[in-house]
Amino acid sequence: MSRTSSADVAVLADVRGFWRVLLAVIAPLPMLAKGVYYLITPVEGGASFDETLAAFTAHERLAGVLMWLDVVFVVGLVPATYAVAWVARRGAPRLTTAGALISLLGFLAGVALLGGVITPAAATVRHDLDPAAMAAFSDAIEGEPLIGIAGLLFITAVVIGLGLLGGALWRSRYAPAWAGIAIMAGGITHPFLPGSLAQGIGLLVAAAGFAGASYALLRTPDGGFDLPPARAS
Repeated sequence: MSRTSSADVAVLADVRGFWRVLLAVIAPLPMLAKGVYYLITPVEGGASFDETLAAFTAHERLAGVLMWLDVVFVVGLVPATYAVAWVARRGAPRLTTAGALISLLGFLAGVALLGGVITPAAATVRHDLDPAAMAAFSDAIEGEPLIGIAGLLFITAVVIGLGLLGGALWRSRYAPAWAGIAIMAGGITHPFLPGSLAQGIGLLVAAAGFAGASYALLRTPDGGFDLPPARAS
């Protein structure tokens, strides 16, 4: 039987600090971007295609800003959720697992299936498309059962998934207690708040909670973040 001595071990580059800081930077950005989106949008979320088209036509430059805020939200949502789960997992493993499964499933479904950041109304304004044809396209997409399922999964992720993750972060004691409470409050109340202004404020509260996870990540030494890389030669 051969033995592997310390001299026979090839240590790989340690990039734990890079991933730890990267997750910390990403964590608050999606909810912050979407919160600002709701605060400055010229149209309510439940508006019809015609109302949205009229608002975007009157505020075309603002519509472009909204699109880029949505880019930050869509691209960063999954890694931000993972960052919270990574902080909470050691102190509340079961609750974190439940919250992460629900959140990540719903967010992945939403990102993949709900149409992306360029909506039919935005595309109509940006590319001078036929409004009647795009209205029919919008109605067809909204009537697709798969889109309905994806929307339900996404809302479940926001309300239940983030609620559980916030509770896990609070129970874990690896982040300030207010961070977990903020994520719970921002997620659970989001669909039920009246109007874009209130919903935007709710998401900014959630963003503060995600920033609490960032704070915990930045304070965590690399040794507490993950095991070091190594392999036997």
